[in-house]
Amino acid sequence: MSIFKARVKEFDDALAQDVVDLKELRRLTFNGVPDVQSFRALSWKLLLGYLGPRRSSWTTTLAQKRALYKQFIEELVLPPGHSCNGAGEGDGDGDVAVDSRGVGLQDHPLSEGPESAWNTFFNDNEFLLQIDKDVRRLCPDISFFQQPTEYPCDIVVHSKGEHGRRLHERVVPTVLSSANVERKGLGMTKQQINLITKRSVETYAAMEDGQEAHWEVVQRILFIYAKLNPGQGYVQGMNEIVGPIYYVMASDPDLSYRAHAEADCFFCFTALMSEIRDFFIKTLDDAEGGIKFMMGLLSNMLKTKDIDIYEHLKSQELHPQYYSFRWLTLLLSQEFPLPDVLRIWDSVFSDEQRFNFLIKICCSMILIQREAILENDFASNVKLLQNYPPIDINVVITHAVSLA
Repeated sequence: MSIFKARVKEFDDALAQDVVDLKELRRLTFNGVPDVQSFRALSWKLLLGYLGPRRSSWTTTLAQKRALYKQFIEELVLPPGHSCNGAGEGDGDGDVAVDSRGVGLQDHPLSEGPESAWNTFFNDNEFLLQIDKDVRRLCPDISFFQQPTEYPCDIVVHSKGEHGRRLHERVVPTVLSSANVERKGLGMTKQQINLITKRSVETYAAMEDGQEAHWEVVQRILFIYAKLNPGQGYVQGMNEIVGPIYYVMASDPDLSYRAHAEADCFFCFTALMSEIRDFFIKTLDDAEGGIKFMMGLLSNMLKTKDIDIYEHLKSQELHPQYYSFRWLTLLLSQEFPLPDVLRIWDSVFSDEQRFNFLIKICCSMILIQREAILENDFASNVKLLQNYPPIDINVVITHAVSLA
């Protein structure tokens, strides 16, 4: 039996147990998940805590979570008074129509009242603009996110009415309406005006009726996350965290899982964000688990493993935040091609300490470039570390494993 077939059998056996041995699963996943069957998607769901180890609970858990996510869409994404079949627009007999949230049509779209669902609806577009901008540039080296999903969200793509439009379609009308505000002297900046002009040429090929692209699905996931976490909201970079998770779920060979990639991705992303949310909150930068704390751990490890590199970078005043801020915050998702990112995350998600191994990978990335770093000047080292050169990712991981 080949090594590959042996590994496939190991995963098959581990995931087929009535109660999955998470310790064994971590051991297997740490060394990389074979790109076959549903191994990676299922392993990540277990390692991120979306599913429990007892197989008999999976059907119920998935059904409940997916139903909950559908409810989130209905309550947070669809506009007030929405309808999927023309209902909710009044019956012509003088009765006041309401939507699924009990929002009457007397709650006018121009209402600015604090309790107005329409007021909330339009205020959401302020952060939706940033989400829209970010998801359109997900993984530009591959076309996956611009392709139509096999499983569009029916209640969204079939929503009716003037405001029954998809999230990204809200952005242009909202920004353009802001331009009218500027003419009344209420603070529209030249930069925002320029943004309107720029947005007009940033067009994507329109999907056919009833279809939506993968990036639209990711946009909806981030929007719902931001709505459910108002204290944190959406922070630029979250798109790079959710992207690989969605790719794995939406590429699952098992159609019964792939059909629910959006909901499953949302809950896996939420679970991961619960562990790294401090990375995205500036006031917690110095707290244990904050990004400055993590960069400090990396700096200390580098000092311990190679004092020459540490001192050289220090003498050049090339501070860790110049390169490792992005490495750590985005879990290296911007430093390597997507297949390599998935391989890295196999190991990171398998680490019981979770981010200890991430620190080791980052340290190894520096140590592997030792010769070049010691020869380079400041500018060359900044370029090297901010644009990490192509490398076999297994070399980096093997080096990281060797660090005590």
